[in-house]
Amino acid sequence: MISSTMSRVREAVMFFVLAILSKLVSSTRPCWRLTTTSITTIDPAGEAFAYCLSWRLAVEANNLRNWRTVPTECLPFIEAYMVCGQYNQDLNFLMDQIFVYIDGLTLSYDGLDAWILDVDDTCISNLFYYRGRRFGCDPFDPVGFKSWAMKGNCPAIPAVLRLFNKLLAGGFKVFLVTGRDAVTLGQVTINNLEQQGFVGYERLIMRTASYKGLSAVVYKSEIRKRLVGQGYRIWGNVGDQWSDLQGDFIGNRTFKIPNPMYFVP
Repeated sequence: MISSTMSRVREAVMFFVLAILSKLVSSTRPCWRLTTTSITTIDPAGEAFAYCLSWRLAVEANNLRNWRTVPTECLPFIEAYMVCGQYNQDLNFLMDQIFVYIDGLTLSYDGLDAWILDVDDTCISNLFYYRGRRFGCDPFDPVGFKSWAMKGNCPAIPAVLRLFNKLLAGGFKVFLVTGRDAVTLGQVTINNLEQQGFVGYERLIMRTASYKGLSAVVYKSEIRKRLVGQGYRIWGNVGDQWSDLQGDFIGNRTFKIPNPMYFVP
């Protein structure tokens, strides 16, 4: 009897998993035209399915650090996550939580209520570039990425653009803080942001020669320290990397945008 019960439980669990996967794929048919691998190779009963779910969870929870590439066996899983709807759903869910937080704040409206947004894969997306890098399975190529960024074609991430507009309407001074090089990518980044609707921010802060060689954590901590020294109150800080949200003067609340494609220390 116990054996029969356990068998029914296993069947129910497997049916539940298959139903979720089927709904994911069937409700996002346009993603099939974007994929570089066949998502039909994903086997919910296979070891890779469980391993790659655990791998992505470890990445987002910052339990797995200093990783260089996505495991090759996880390519179809990361691809499906990024292009078949779940990534956007996670972003929208996150924005809902941020909006609740914002609506509960009492601002001073003295021009010093600040909010920080990262740029790459926070405000604007590099998904098309990383599609060519097998969604992070290939090692980071700084020359190739610079060439991509120089085109100025990074699309806005709609959920974050919605947040950006809410912040402006609510009276926040929004600072965009990026590790992009100010000399080589300054103007093209300004133009790209403007073309994608990011207009009205207080300041775009980019990495200059004085911050060359510093880790992202140290560099962004120094930027935030400077802002706080100027009297700004950092109510919120949003980024796709943990290094955007760690260090000193991180703000009253931090919010992590999912990104299983690369790690910036």
